[in-house]
Formats: sequence, structure tokens, C-alpha cells
Amino acid sequence: MESNTKLDPHCESLMQQFHDLRPTLEQLAEDAYDQLSRALKEQGIYVTAIERRVKTEKSLAGKLELKGAKYKSIDDITDLVGLRVITFYTDEVDKVAVIAKRIFNIDWLESVDKRKLHQLDSFGYNSLHYICRLKTGGPRFELQMRTALQHVWSTIEHDTGYKGDVKIPREYLRQFSRLAGMLELIDDEFSRLRTALTDYRRQILALVKNGQLDEVPLSADTFRSYLDLHPFDRLNRRIAAVNQAEIYPVSLMPFLSVLESFGLETIGDVQRFIDDNSEDAYQLALSQLAITDLDILSSSVGLLNLCLVFKLKHDGGRDGLKALYDTINGENDTNSMLADFLLKQAESLPFMNHKE
Repeated sequence: MESNTKLDPHCESLMQQFHDLRPTLEQLAEDAYDQLSRALKEQGIYVTAIERRVKTEKSLAGKLELKGAKYKSIDDITDLVGLRVITFYTDEVDKVAVIAKRIFNIDWLESVDKRKLHQLDSFGYNSLHYICRLKTGGPRFELQMRTALQHVWSTIEHDTGYKGDVKIPREYLRQFSRLAGMLELIDDEFSRLRTALTDYRRQILALVKNGQLDEVPLSADTFRSYLDLHPFDRLNRRIAAVNQAEIYPVSLMPFLSVLESFGLETIGDVQRFIDDNSEDAYQLALSQLAITDLDILSSSVGLLNLCLVFKLKHDGGRDGLKALYDTINGENDTNSMLADFLLKQAESLPFMNHKE
């Protein structure tokens, strides 16, 4: 044992007990970490970090020098093994706590929720602390649960020596308190904002499901939800029937920016876009497929032809068509040839003679 701290015989005895117990503590840290990590993953809870450590002999010696007399044996020291879970949001601390109560035995007399102490300068220490034991037994260990902002603030306090031996002038203490209060407010507001956004998404999904599409703004989330209704399947099947082709699925999300560029602002606008252009999109696809023997088509075929028709109807011209192909396929020389070919194919179609 290496320590520069002078300990009395009782504390030296505790240090020897710790030295003998260390292999068990190392295994305990590993087992507790594995069990908690696995349980969080199974419940779909993603945290910013899970840390584990076994107290060093130097750290333990310092602790014993200050208050070694209160411990009768090494088993009375509950933080020889420590786990720390750092969450993104304040409400996730409680979710982690629920899981901890399920997989570990909790010593409620020793555990403390420092979040309820409400000290003015305690933001960085507002962790939820559980003293735990594995279900299979063994020594106790400490589990700390805190948010990322609380963890950062705690680190800053430690780095600046805020809790050190030197007395900090009142003006600096006041600045620390003000910053701590601001961070605590930010921590709470992030959680409130996430809850509000979750509720908003649920409301939007309900509107889409119930067909109230004009009340749903067009966005990545709402378009993705709308696609779950398979709004292009009917047109796809009709086009595929031309050559008895099979349809393989692809993502339609790249078309979102195209639809937005058309001035579509709600999901209701997208539905009208489909209704107004489906027949012409079918005729455009028919003019191209009739001279081929393609028997495999992507699930974007309907939406692509709808977009092409829209461009043609609104005088998109060669440049507009090329820009559309560039957006969907990525910029390349082939897109210019596709635009020229499409213009030629579309010349004889009825809607080209009735453009707005």
C-alpha cells in the first residue's frame, strides 16, 4: 500500500481490508456496469455516459484520515465502488432510477436524492445517489445519476477550486450562484421543450392518421408519417402494370426538398398535388415505359413522374428538369440527357397543351 497519509492503527486495518477486498471490488464494478448497461439498452434509454471506478488507495486514505473513526469495518464504506450515469435530460434521471431499483437492491437508509435539498449553490451536486447491492449479494456500491449539465458544472466547480480550502470572495460566490441558477433553468427547459415537441409530434401524427391533412405543416417528420399511409402506391401499381414490373422499395425522403420548392406547405397540399397530377403522371410514365421492357421499378417512380409533370406544367423547361434530376440523382452529365429525352417524350401529351 502506498500512501503519504499518516493513519492510526484502526484506519491502517481498514486500509488492509480494502487491499484484500480489491479484486472483489474490481469484479463488482464490472458486473454492476454490465448489468446496468444491458438494462438501459433493453429499455431503449440512451445516456451520454456510464462511468465506473474503484476508489484508489490514496483517495481512501484521505477519507479515513478525516473520518475513519466512524467506520467499524471496510463494509461500512459505501462508495468503494462507484457508478455514475450521465443522462441528457432531467426526467431521464428518474427513468434510470426505476431501472436501478429493478436490477439492484437499494439501501434506502443510505441513499439520498440531493435534488430535493434545494441549496442555492448545489446545482452541480444535484445528483440522485443510490447505495446499491447486486441481487446476488456482495459489497455495497454507490450509483450516482445526474444530467450532462450537472456533470459539467460539477467538473467546472472542481476545476476552479470553488469547493477548495481557500475562501472565495463573496462577489465570486454570487457569480457562481447566478450561473448555477441559469444552468439549472436551462436543464429544466430542455426537458420541457423535449416534452412539448413529443406532444406536438403525437398531435401531428393523429391529424395525419385522421385525414386532417390541411392542418399538418409539411416537414421531415410529417412527410415521413404521411408516407406510412402509402399515398403513392396506387399510382405505382398502375405504372408498374404497363410492363408487369416488380416494385422495390426506396426512400422517398429526398423528394421532400423538391415538394417544398414547389411551394407545398402542408400535407394537404401534397395530397392535392397527387390528386391533380396523377393521371398526367401515369400518361408520362406510360410514354416512356411503352418503348422499354423494364420489369423492375423503384417505389419512387410515381412520385418522380408527379414531380416531372409539375415541372412541365409550370414551364420548368430543360433547366428545371435537369435541376430536378440533379436533386434526386445527384449532379451528373446524364441528367441533361434525361431532361432532353423527357421533353421530347412529353411533347405529344395532352397536358402539355394546357399548361398554366
